[in-house]
Amino acid sequence: MAHTDDQTMRRVLRREIAGTIGLLTDEHDFRAMRHYRSFTFDDHKIYLQQVEALLRTRASQGSHTTIALFDPLEFAEFCAERGLDPDIPSSRTRFTAELATTGPTVPYQGQPLADLVPALVDEAVRQATWEYASTLLARLGSCATCGEDIGRAAFARASNLVVRILDTAYAGSRHLVCSVTGTPETLVSVLHADEDAEGATHLDEAEALEFTTVLALGLATRSPGGLVMRTSAPGTSDRIYGWRLRGDGLEPLTAGEVFDAYCTDIDSGDLISPESGVDYCVPPDLGNEEAPPAHDH
Repeated sequence: MAHTDDQTMRRVLRREIAGTIGLLTDEHDFRAMRHYRSFTFDDHKIYLQQVEALLRTRASQGSHTTIALFDPLEFAEFCAERGLDPDIPSSRTRFTAELATTGPTVPYQGQPLADLVPALVDEAVRQATWEYASTLLARLGSCATCGEDIGRAAFARASNLVVRILDTAYAGSRHLVCSVTGTPETLVSVLHADEDAEGATHLDEAEALEFTTVLALGLATRSPGGLVMRTSAPGTSDRIYGWRLRGDGLEPLTAGEVFDAYCTDIDSGDLISPESGVDYCVPPDLGNEEAPPAHDH
């Protein structure tokens, strides 16, 4: 009886343990891990099938699992910094545990792996974009004239602009894209905002932080760029409008400029047929309610 009770308690305890799986999402990373003798998988497709089966089993047992993006290069650096042997499973386990707290992750909620992998990759790109933009923003330092922290001032201004854009947006689901042209690459960030029945706006905090940071970088460095908003609501046409980054502020685009941007092929310059059921329009007036002053030095 005591042995049975012990087994029962252990099963109960297993349901209380949250787990993390470090996932090799693409063939290239999978091949890199095959260099380790202790990594016994030899087919990426079968590996993914086995991971999905394990996820379903854990979910059926009431266990919560988080999926982390396993990067072989980062794993090798992790082992080298800590003096670990990368060719033993316990080192991979320690690295995965680290990813659970610092790396990009998504929770498994019963979705197919084919849907989960793109979401995980998007999360990784978002985190990398935020880290890169934050680093560049911090490097701007303080103004030589007034001593104000340039990055912090730009972030406060960007935060105010995002709030005003969402407050003045049409009702419904909002999809906001910010692009900032810079060296060595253009940064693109996306913010989704949904409105509930009571009119309250719901945001993903990590997504909003990354979006605001990218916008702040564009404002602080006065880089070319723009913002485009698309709103969708049942029974009405989608509305698309936007602004270009101008100095340390935003300049509204005309309806014609928005139409041209959406209906011109970027590579060839050829015209593209406009979407049906879409209005290309002028953005609402953002006003300047309690806007932080621009840094003009």
